Amino acid sequence: MIYLEDLELGAETHFGSYEVTREEVLDFARKYDPQPFHLSDEAAAKTHFGRLAASGWHTCAMVMAVIARNVVETEQAGLGSPGIDELRWLKPVYPGDTLHVASRIVDIRPSRSKPDIGSFRSATTVTNQDGVPVLTFTSIVLMRRRPPSPSS
Repeated sequence: MIYLEDLELGAETHFGSYEVTREEVLDFARKYDPQPFHLSDEAAAKTHFGRLAASGWHTCAMVMAVIARNVVETEQAGLGSPGIDELRWLKPVYPGDTLHVASRIVDIRPSRSKPDIGSFRSATTVTNQDGVPVLTFTSIVLMRRRPPSPSS
């Protein structure tokens, strides 16, 4: 199990990748973001996107899927997140793109009021298959601290 004390300032994690499919872009848009440039090649062609583009919120959901799989596989003592800061959609994400998710720890803090938990902040960058950044954000993650050993 990875606890707050196991984290290192500046440490980088490469979470993995996600292949964006046309079907998923359309399905997400129909359910959650039914703007024409997320639903139609013709409508998207008339915009700065130039072609069908994924919703920014869909991009966030795909990134969360990559991060969550990694967290579960590495057995972290995570307790969720109170939020994110500085979310930026830098470039459109298109069907056929492959997203790559990486982050760097920029702050680690034990809680002052709850000695069994703490938090860390990480700067996350999502790039496409060409290495072009398409999304950035800073996340705040709550994490358990290592339990005292029975001999202490």
